[in-house]
Amino acid sequence: MARETEIRKAYHLQLAQLGDEILTMGSMVDKALERSMDALARRDVDQARQVVSDDTFINAKRMGIEDGAVILLATQQPMASDLRFITSVEHIATDLERMGDHARSISRLCVKLCAEPPMRSVNEFPRMIASCRERLRLALDAFIQRDADKALACARKDSELDELQDDVYDLMLSTMEKDGSTIVRATYLLWIAHNLERVGDHITNVCERVIYLAKGRREELDEE
Repeated sequence: MARETEIRKAYHLQLAQLGDEILTMGSMVDKALERSMDALARRDVDQARQVVSDDTFINAKRMGIEDGAVILLATQQPMASDLRFITSVEHIATDLERMGDHARSISRLCVKLCAEPPMRSVNEFPRMIASCRERLRLALDAFIQRDADKALACARKDSELDELQDDVYDLMLSTMEKDGSTIVRATYLLWIAHNLERVGDHITNVCERVIYLAKGRREELDEE
C-alpha cells in the first residue's frame, strides 16, 4: 500500500510539473511578444534578431512538455480528468509555440523595416500587443484554475484584435494610395498586424482547451 501511495504522489507531482511548464512557456512567449514589438517601436535590429534566435528555446520547451505528456500517457494510463489535462497541455503547448513563431515573424519584419526609411507610427500596435499579452495571461490563469467562465470571457475579447487589425488595414491602404513609395513598408506593417491577430486566435484556442479541461466538452469559440 505504501508503495502505491508513493507512486500516486509521484504521478500527481508530474501532473503539477506539466502545468508549471505551461506557465513557464507562456512567460517565455509573453516576453518574446513584448520584445518583438519593443524592437519595432525603437527600430532595434539587434533586439529583433535576438528574439528570432531565442525562439529555439520556446520550441525546445514545447518538445519537453510533449515528451513529458507522452511519458505520462504511456506509463500511467490516466483516466477521465487527468487524461483531459494531459491532452490539453499538449494542445496548449502547440498554440504557445505558434505564438512564439509569430513573435519571431514580427522581429524578422522589424529587421526588414529598419532597412527602410522611417514611417509614421501605427497607433493601433500598442493596443494590439497589450490586448495579446493581457489575454494570454487571462487564458493561462483560466488554465491553472480550470475556470471555464474566465476562459470564455477571455475568448470573447478576440473581437478587439480583429477590429484593430481592420483599422491598420484601412490606414495602410490609405497610406499606399496616397504615396506609392510606402508600399513595401506598409505591407510589412500589414503583416505585423496579421501576426498579432493570429496570436489572438491561438489564445482563443487555449481558451477552448480550458473549457474542455473544465467541462469535458469541446466548444468552438471563434464562430462569431
